[in-house]
Amino acid sequence: MDGSSRVTDVDSSAAAASDSPEPTSESTSESTPETIQETSSAPTTAEKSARRRRATIEWILLIGAALVIALVIKTFLFQAFYIPSGSMVPTLKVGDRVLVNKLSYKFGDVSRGDIVVFKAPPEARSSGIDDLVKRVIGLPGDTVEARDDGHIYINDRLLDEPYLPEGTRTINLPPTKVPAGHLFMMGDNRTASRDSRVFGPIKESAVVGRVFIRIWPPKHIGLL
Repeated sequence: MDGSSRVTDVDSSAAAASDSPEPTSESTSESTPETIQETSSAPTTAEKSARRRRATIEWILLIGAALVIALVIKTFLFQAFYIPSGSMVPTLKVGDRVLVNKLSYKFGDVSRGDIVVFKAPPEARSSGIDDLVKRVIGLPGDTVEARDDGHIYINDRLLDEPYLPEGTRTINLPPTKVPAGHLFMMGDNRTASRDSRVFGPIKESAVVGRVFIRIWPPKHIGLL
């Protein structure tokens, strides 16, 4: 029997007088569990140094991974832009920040009315500004013009522009044919925008992406 011992009490005189089996009794004794005492010692200087090195390496890897992810997002997915001028007022104001979707035109075509960021033509660059934000007005093959009534006509048809304030007039735009692979861009602030009326249609390949949301200021956050 595991963990127990059998103990027999024998009375010698009773055994001689009687043939009956001698009485027995069983008792179980449990072994006392062995107590294991663990002694903890303070980490040595070498152990502390190893822990610090391990923590430093983990932080470096974490920061590096975050930077790589941010770079991938900025390069291929989304990028934030600051609006430095009033050429898109009232839609976008100076100081606004917007997000640009760089994948929009990888899977679809540019649409008239889209607000896009594009690489500024050499003659339109100033003060370190390499990108411009404007609205797409003319598509490849379109003939764009502003007539005496102050409205834009595309291929002899009036262009509906609900994003402009009432009474906005567009001038300085004789009939212009948009070449294949190009876009005609204009700012919503028609009297204070240097756009395709100045530097001509831009190449579609110059488009960075479509502006789809304003992220600053907080009270004006919203889709565009």
